Amino acid sequence: MSQIKALKIRATLFCILVGIVLATVAVVTDHWAVLSPQVEHHNTTCEAAHFGLWRICTKTIVMSDSKDKSCGPITLPGEKNCSYFRHFNPGESSEIFEVTTQKEYSISAAAIAIFSLAFLIMGTICVLLSFRKKRDYLLRPASMFYAFAGLCIFVSVEVMRQSVKRMIDSEDTVWIEYYYSWSFACACAAFVLLFLGGLALLIFSLPRMPQNPWESCMDAEPEH
Repeated sequence: MSQIKALKIRATLFCILVGIVLATVAVVTDHWAVLSPQVEHHNTTCEAAHFGLWRICTKTIVMSDSKDKSCGPITLPGEKNCSYFRHFNPGESSEIFEVTTQKEYSISAAAIAIFSLAFLIMGTICVLLSFRKKRDYLLRPASMFYAFAGLCIFVSVEVMRQSVKRMIDSEDTVWIEYYYSWSFACACAAFVLLFLGGLALLIFSLPRMPQNPWESCMDAEPEH
């Protein structure tokens, strides 16, 4: 492998590593979306919420005199109560989430995220074996695993978007406003880095194609 090609592969793997970190952060944190009800009277309390793939957290916030009729921001001090979704932990209480959105959305988003982590693990194993055993061809399946992981993150993001939309549109909830938070941004960035990084790694790891009509693939530099 030439030095230029090796440098391109290392730069691509660095971008993929950043994507892996962002994907892991997005999966394990619970700041995908922030929900808030409309506040009619100020100097009262309101209940905002933020949630992720595994649990929902509600915060009781004391609103001060303000022209803004939304509850929050979520960073204001208040009493916080977090609980895992009932279908992941039957012993916890999460009636709010069970009523305001369908269970299938949450289970689907979490399951797809687990698949993405599995693809990331398999891709990383292939990369480590490639460097340790000097087997460059293992970079090709690794690139596909990373691209598949990026696609799974994208599907999980879209399922989460539909889940938030159904919660806001539901008549069983008091939340009327929402915005996507930093965990959601991490997931979107992870999708871009993993998917494009996987495709770039696949291109860079392919053997050199013949450059002249009389040159065959057998004349390309051998792989280890």
